[in-house]
Amino acid sequence: MIIEAENLKKNYNGFTAVDGVSFHINRGEIFGFLGPNGAGKTTTINMLTGLARITAGRVRLLGEDYTFNPKNAQGMMGIVPDESNLWEELSGYENLCFCGALYGVEKGMREERASRLLKDFALEEAAHKPFKAYSKGMKRKLTIAAGIIHRPEILFLDEPTTGIDVPSARQIRSLILELNRLGTTIFLTTHYIEEAERLCERLAFIVQGKIVREGTVEELMREAQRETIVHFTLGGDFSHIEQDFKARFPEYGIIMSEEAGISIRSEFSFTLLPFMHFFEEKGLPVYEAKIIRPSLEEVFVKVTGIELQKMQNQKGEGVPA
Repeated sequence: MIIEAENLKKNYNGFTAVDGVSFHINRGEIFGFLGPNGAGKTTTINMLTGLARITAGRVRLLGEDYTFNPKNAQGMMGIVPDESNLWEELSGYENLCFCGALYGVEKGMREERASRLLKDFALEEAAHKPFKAYSKGMKRKLTIAAGIIHRPEILFLDEPTTGIDVPSARQIRSLILELNRLGTTIFLTTHYIEEAERLCERLAFIVQGKIVREGTVEELMREAQRETIVHFTLGGDFSHIEQDFKARFPEYGIIMSEEAGISIRSEFSFTLLPFMHFFEEKGLPVYEAKIIRPSLEEVFVKVTGIELQKMQNQKGEGVPA
């Protein structure tokens, strides 16, 4: 693993923003924090990157404790805050070169990398325009480029697609996946459930400064699904079979659907063959049988009690496409 956080806590004048958070990030993965505004996502990133003093707890990078010496680890990190930290009057190229210099990258190397990143991020045409003239999406892409010009071991992305248009959000998600494919470990925070599901290998739900659940998307959904639901898509008129079904299979639940089929529910896993035979006896062809799994949104709401729309409204935005 690349990062280990143990019982992290952050107090601000008596208010606890992060309360005993523990997790780890494996080398080469995309790990995410999913939670509403004010949940402690940004504060956690700030503690991990040395931008906020840790009240209690410990942090290790590649096995080395850097809790009280964060500067020793900052050269191995790339940091992209939720608001741009680049210089408005400098051009895109100048911003990248300046960031490279701050990280100690040799002049020739940082100039070469700046040109390459501008090309890779489709910003070549704007390379010599001042940063203040960039669109929100362009600014976000350049900020990410600035965070990786020194080729860090791990990249921290705080709400990477918040406040930008849908096409730019799609581009940035593609960039994140490509960076990860090329070997960059990524820790991102988001309040977009779909984004977390698309990008992250593992997730932690964070609410009011505490992690309330953690795991892969599959693990989170499997834990939330306490029953097996199979939907059968049927042909013919099946409206009359409910009573016969209940008589034959009293231990199973049945939901009659308007979508040309029925759903069968059980607290246990079950084989499909007895039901296939039942439908055959009734003269009902089966076109499809599929297991119905909960969405990540349903899992999040069940675990946290926070509705998706409420979480989006905190940022004043809809879900990105």
